[in-house]
Amino acid sequence: MSVYIHIPFCNKICSYCDFPKMLKNEKWIDDYLNELEKEIKENYKGEIIETLYIGGGTPSSLNIKELRKLFKIIKIFNIKNNAEITIEANSEDLTNEKLKLLSKHTNRLSIGIETFNKKTLKELNRKVNVKNIANAFKYFKNINLDLMYGFKNQTLEDLKEDLNKIIELNPTHISAYSLIIEPNTKFYINNYQNIDEDEDLKMYNYIKQTLNENGYIHYEISNFAKKEYQSKHNLTYWNNENYYGFGLGASGYQNDIRYENTRSLNKYLEGEHRKESHKLDKSETIQNEFMLGFRKIEGINKNKFKNKFNIDINSVKEIEKLKEKKLLLENKNNIFINPKYLYISNEILINLIDFTLLEQ
Repeated sequence: MSVYIHIPFCNKICSYCDFPKMLKNEKWIDDYLNELEKEIKENYKGEIIETLYIGGGTPSSLNIKELRKLFKIIKIFNIKNNAEITIEANSEDLTNEKLKLLSKHTNRLSIGIETFNKKTLKELNRKVNVKNIANAFKYFKNINLDLMYGFKNQTLEDLKEDLNKIIELNPTHISAYSLIIEPNTKFYINNYQNIDEDEDLKMYNYIKQTLNENGYIHYEISNFAKKEYQSKHNLTYWNNENYYGFGLGASGYQNDIRYENTRSLNKYLEGEHRKESHKLDKSETIQNEFMLGFRKIEGINKNKFKNKFNIDINSVKEIEKLKEKKLLLENKNNIFINPKYLYISNEILINLIDFTLLEQ
C-alpha cells in the first residue's frame, strides 16, 4: 500500500501552478497538521505501507518544529523497513539542519529545479540555490531533480545548459516536464505563450537522447532513472494500484473508489475533508488501467492484465485498432506505445477514453 500526503504551504506562489498555495502562517500550519492527523487516524486501516510521498507546496517550507510534528504524525503508519519515503523540497529551504532532519525520517528527496535560467526563474517567481542542492547529496543517496522546458522564447541551447547542469549534479532520478499553463494561473491570465510544438518535440527528443547517453533509463513518458532507482511511489499510480491520499486537495484510490479532498482550507480545518468520491465500474477501472499503464515505456503486461481483469487485452477492439495503426506495439510480454509516437501519447490515449466493456 502507498500513501500520499499533501502539505500545501509554500514560500512563494508560482505563476504556473494551478493549486492556490497558502503562504506560511504558523497558526494555520499547526491547525492543519492537527487536522491531518485526525484525517489519517479516521481513515487509515493499518496496512503495511511500502511507499510514502510527502508533497505539495512544499513540505520543506515548514520550520524544524513543524517538520518534527509532521514526522511524529507519520509514525501512525505501519511503514515497511525498506519503504521508499519521499519528501519534496525547494532548494532555498535546504539548510544543513533541515537536511539532517529530513534524512533521518525520509530516504528520497525530490527537488523542483525547473530551470537555472535567471530570466525564466524570475518569470516563475522562483529561485534555485545550486550550493544547497549539491550539499543535499551528502545526506541523500536517492534524489530526484525536476526539469521543466517549453518556456516562452526558450531555445534548444537554453535547454542544453539546464540539462548539462542537472547531469553534472548526478541525481538518481530526473523528471522532465513540458510547461503546461493551467487556467486561473498568472501565466494563463497574462496569455503567456509556450514555444511551438515542433520546438517542443525537438527538446523532448534531445532530453531522451541525452539522458539515455548518460545512463538514465526512460521508464515513463516524463521520467528517467538510473538502474533500480525508478520511483516506486509513482509506479503505484501508473500500475493503477490502491493508495491513500491525505491532506488538502489530495486524491486517493481505495477499493475501486477514487476520491478527492476539498481544496478549501476552512472546510478542511472544520473536518470536511472529502470533496467527492466515485465508485468505478469494471469498464472505468480498465480505462484507467489503459490511461495510466501506457504512460510506462514498457506499457502493460498482458498476463498481469489477464489475471487482474480476466480479459485478454488483445480482445479489446480499441487496442486492436491502435495496433493496426502501429501506434501500439506488442512483444512477448507487453503492449506499449510505439516509441516514435510517445510525444503524442495523449492523442493516442484519447482513443481509449470511450472504452466500454463488452461481456466476455
